[in-house]
Amino acid sequence: MPVSTRNSQELFAAARQVTPGGVNSPVRSFAAVGGHPRFIARGRGPRLWDADGNELIDYVGSWGPMILGHAHEKVQAAIIAALEDGASFGAPTAREVELARLVLDRYPACERVRFVSSGTEAVMSALRLARGATGRKFIIKFRGNYHGHVDSLLVETGSGLLTARSGSGPLSAVSAPSSAGVPPEFASLTLVADYNDPDSLSTLFTAYGPQIAGVIFEPVVGNAGVIVPTAEFLAALRELTLRHGALLIADEVMTGFRLAPGGATELFSLQPDLVAWGKIIGGGLPVGAYGGRAELMDQLAPLGPVYQAGTLSGNPLAMAAGIATLRELAENPPYTALEAYGKALEAGLLEAARSAGAPVTVNRVGSMITAFFTPGPVSTYAQAVASDTRAFAVWFNALLDEGVYWPPSQFEAAFFSASHGQIELDATLAAAGRAFQAVWG
Repeated sequence: MPVSTRNSQELFAAARQVTPGGVNSPVRSFAAVGGHPRFIARGRGPRLWDADGNELIDYVGSWGPMILGHAHEKVQAAIIAALEDGASFGAPTAREVELARLVLDRYPACERVRFVSSGTEAVMSALRLARGATGRKFIIKFRGNYHGHVDSLLVETGSGLLTARSGSGPLSAVSAPSSAGVPPEFASLTLVADYNDPDSLSTLFTAYGPQIAGVIFEPVVGNAGVIVPTAEFLAALRELTLRHGALLIADEVMTGFRLAPGGATELFSLQPDLVAWGKIIGGGLPVGAYGGRAELMDQLAPLGPVYQAGTLSGNPLAMAAGIATLRELAENPPYTALEAYGKALEAGLLEAARSAGAPVTVNRVGSMITAFFTPGPVSTYAQAVASDTRAFAVWFNALLDEGVYWPPSQFEAAFFSASHGQIELDATLAAAGRAFQAVWG
């Protein structure tokens, strides 16, 4: 029996009249998979209910922050208690200090943290600090790594290599913006290397060395689907940045507190100079943060010359949600259970794909997972984008009709929470098997 989505369709039609594309973030539009988005009415634990009352097992998790599941009672209670005191003051509160301590306790190499209102803002601010601290202008990023819609980071094309030196003038780069509205001059300050390719990174340092302020990377890629870093790549990141005096910036907006109590920094024994966080430290509310050694962070205003500000930074509701979430993660660590669920989900998806004759590769780290529609392996961006996106779209829609809400893009990580259990696992794998058959059966 077809699933009724009449209310979602009507809401989407209405939204397109008042909002560009009918959504407030592009991936929500279902442009990559066809059809129309489900408008969500409520969530509880591992499940969502859409505007038509359809129940869905959720693997989006608000794109990462809902590690405890939706409407967690301790997080909800903390938000309500904070709201009773007032929603925003534009002044310091005790909750900012408490959440800062909770963050720093889990990242001992970081001595200071500054709260902002989104992951994009955290990354943008960390890059400014890196440039201010080093007096250099270039940043290296990696193809397939997404760090928010910062102008200078919307760069994917071009090799990032120098083209020529004009007289005694500056070196010019061939990188180009990947979005309209970004001046080429901004894009030229970003050099693009290949993830998991130490030689690619070394080539840029050879060409630009003394001018590189920092290297920013996703410790586990989540925005090209899940791509796992190699040990050689991580070692090269640290060795090359140290040798050339550049800062290493870990974008843990997705991985922070999700992959381990100390995120990917703990899991992979990383030694970044700066870390950017988001998602989980807001407990579902809009929060970002960045931190590092005191000598770096104290170069921020009002102590130092690097300016950064935010009227709603440290919002008391968001601080309360973050405190409740991090406390719960510390008091009742879910990581062993998340790993067990992830291992079973990974194995089940592979077996279901094999049974259907589907050429699928599953990449997973902890509670982040992607089913790539390619025989694989997938350890680079080029291998990821070789996936069959048409087949993924058919699978996604079949899965959605079965009541499983997977990210609506081949190139976005799926997330599960501490509230997912055996019932959700069994239902997901049964639905995934039928969805694979819909593609290749």
